[in-house]
Amino acid sequence: MKNKIIMFWVIVLIVIASIVTIFVKPTKLGLDLVGGSRLVIEAETTKAVPQITQDVMNRLQFAIENRVNKLGVAETVVQQVGEKRLLIEIPNVTDLKEAKAFLGETAQLEFKKEGKGPNGEQIWVETGLTGQDLAKSTLSTDSTGQWVVSLEFNGAGSKKFADLTRDLVGQQMAIFFDGELQSAPVIREPIYGGKAQISGGDSGFEYSEAERMVNLLNAGALPVPAKIVEENTVGPTLGADSIAKSKTAGIIGLSIVMLFMIAYYRLPGLIADIALMIYSVILFALFKAIPVTLTLAGIAGFILSIGMAVDANILIFERTKEELRAGRNLFTAINSGFDRAFTSIFDSNMTTIITCVILYLLGTSIVKGFALTLALGVIVSMFSAITITKNFMHLIFGTGELKYPQLFGLRKSEIGKGFEASETKRENARFGILD
Repeated sequence: MKNKIIMFWVIVLIVIASIVTIFVKPTKLGLDLVGGSRLVIEAETTKAVPQITQDVMNRLQFAIENRVNKLGVAETVVQQVGEKRLLIEIPNVTDLKEAKAFLGETAQLEFKKEGKGPNGEQIWVETGLTGQDLAKSTLSTDSTGQWVVSLEFNGAGSKKFADLTRDLVGQQMAIFFDGELQSAPVIREPIYGGKAQISGGDSGFEYSEAERMVNLLNAGALPVPAKIVEENTVGPTLGADSIAKSKTAGIIGLSIVMLFMIAYYRLPGLIADIALMIYSVILFALFKAIPVTLTLAGIAGFILSIGMAVDANILIFERTKEELRAGRNLFTAINSGFDRAFTSIFDSNMTTIITCVILYLLGTSIVKGFALTLALGVIVSMFSAITITKNFMHLIFGTGELKYPQLFGLRKSEIGKGFEASETKRENARFGILD
């Protein structure tokens, strides 16, 4: 009994922590619930990349995902549709002017040196040092208070930069961004340590210009240019209506289930309802803590997992009633009911989780949301049914005999009937009598 009391307080602490998480953490809602924008971009070939391969698309998707993250917009979806297109869904953003410009820029950073063209004219020659050699870039100010972009190279880039500045002492080194000359400082001495600055020339950078460059450099260059071929917006009014209807459906469905459990299973049904409410609180807190982006499909997965949580309790209670009918005492019946039902619960839940994993790996963003919420719900439902319900039943019913069978929806005449039937079957089997 001491262990049961300890477990009870553990459950109480989990519930308190879950409630705090629900109030502190914001709910992440998908595009279909809060509104936002949907873009489709198409990769374009260049001289350097004459064919759009899957590897090019993978690199383009990675770069776009990084860029969208740099926009500061959470819960954005970027996924490939077709051979050369990416679908981008951005919640809470309806003005796409800046976002479209940001997504379309190539962010090519190049370091060049002076050279001579075919006719002897001065030109800038590539050195092999590019944005690919960057570890990160940051926004800062120089000694005059002008905004500058500070660069920090990775290991290979640091060596390239040191070799380049050593070879160019007394000469200019030009820094180009997206084909435009940003600055061309004279190298006074070799620069070691892998750090440099882009000053923006005599006029310097505006803050917004320097910030945009930092974000683009940190997000990475696009492997190929990409043009926007489709765009549309989803109004928040539609999302708000969907949320309201989902709440109504959830409340009605949950209320009917809880009333059924009480009507059919009496006191154990009430315990299951309490466990179900605790389950809902824990699961919703988990969604916020991860965080999980809730879409309409995700909410459907959440509601479906509630039904599976109830299903587990039904299996347990039916097994427990069988044990009581067989004449077992209350403590033994409860333990046997849970033990005998566990295999069925585990098998069915594992089948669902495996299906969810497959859907998550192979499905679209909407299907992934459904799969993730359902899988998390199934996992938490096992904890709810096996741990919370069992603990509460032991604390409430204790270890004694069942004095009031009506609390389990049984009549006194049913108690022991299962035991008598089992004995009759065993006797018949001894004499070869078939039912």
